[in-house]
This record gives sequence, structure tokens and C-alpha cells, in this order.
Amino acid sequence: MQTAGVAAAYDRWAPVYDLVFGNVFANGRRQAVIAAERIGGRILEVGVGTGISLPQYSRSSKLTGIDISEAMLDKARERVRQRRLDNVEEIAVGDAEALRYPENAFDVVVAQYVVTAVPNPERALDEFVRVVRPGGEIIIATRIGAGEGLRGTIERLLMPITSRLGWRTEFPRERYQAWAAQNGHVRLIEERPLPPLGHFSLLRYRKSHA
Repeated sequence: MQTAGVAAAYDRWAPVYDLVFGNVFANGRRQAVIAAERIGGRILEVGVGTGISLPQYSRSSKLTGIDISEAMLDKARERVRQRRLDNVEEIAVGDAEALRYPENAFDVVVAQYVVTAVPNPERALDEFVRVVRPGGEIIIATRIGAGEGLRGTIERLLMPITSRLGWRTEFPRERYQAWAAQNGHVRLIEERPLPPLGHFSLLRYRKSHA
């Protein structure tokens, strides 16, 4: 997977993204927003896409949304205008692997169905940790791969196809565990399954004060 290829894939998805994925991921998005709102403050949504989640946040939260796809962001900006979401501070093109924000800039980072859609997931996860404040949280809605067994084999076989569509099928739980252990600045405080089919999970990481 390459960044330019992912951007091109989601530019193609933009006209139909809400129709195809809106209901499928609705519960996961709602749960991610609820988790983020427990902290509130300045929230960065990485992979904001068409902005489908933005109206669900409270107006007291200050929102920044970034995405690699300009076509998706055009829809997000239109949604902000139509819904008069004056708590949205910025909608901008941005790369999850190289965030242009300073350290400790946000109270919460939200990444909904994003980690498996970037070329270098661990680099993006490290960036999430960098820009969230100590004591803040990283909220991730994500597909959890099987790793082993028949399902794991199928996921690996599908990778050449799904990569062209803009996401990876193979990303097991152990990869998150290895990343958190290596990063050393976060701990997992919650993991729970999300529909559909139990292949998705909500992960909450808290950044340490040390």
C-alpha cells in the first residue's frame, strides 16, 4: 500500500461512501464518538472522510478533521456548511503518518476504520500518541484480523485485492499489542467488539503522564 494509492482509492469511493459504508459502520462510529465525548475538549478525527461522524459530537467539543482524500473532504466541508457545525475548527488534507500538529495538541484522537487503511499503521499510531496530551485518549474503531487459522489465511490471500480498494484485511490483535509495548507511552484501557460479525473492535488507549 502507498499513500497516493490510498488517496486515489478513497477519491473513487467519495461519491458513494456514505451509501455503501454509512449503515455498516454506524454503530462503531457512534461508540467511538461516545467514548471521545467522555473526555471532550479538542478532538482530532483522523480519516474524517465525508464528515459523517461530525454532527454526532457535542457542540462543546472543538473538532479538527483530516483525511488523505480531497474528494472525501469536499463532502465533509459541505456537511459542515449544511449542518452549521461551528464547533468544527478545521477540515484539512492530512497524512495520518505525518501529522502537522504539535505535541500534546489534542485531548482525544479518534481514528475510525483508519488504521488498516494507511500504508504504515505503526507510524500513524505513534503520531496519534505524539499529538494527544498526557492523560488523553486515542479511540480506535478497527477491524481485527484473525492472524492464524483459515480466516487468517483468507485475509492474507485477499490483501492484494483489498489493498487496491484502500484497506488491508490482515491486521491481527498481536500487532496492536506489539506496537503498544514498543511505544511505551500508552496502555490499553478498553477493548470491546463492534458489529458487524464481531470482526471489528473499539480500542481505547490512554497516554501516560510520564
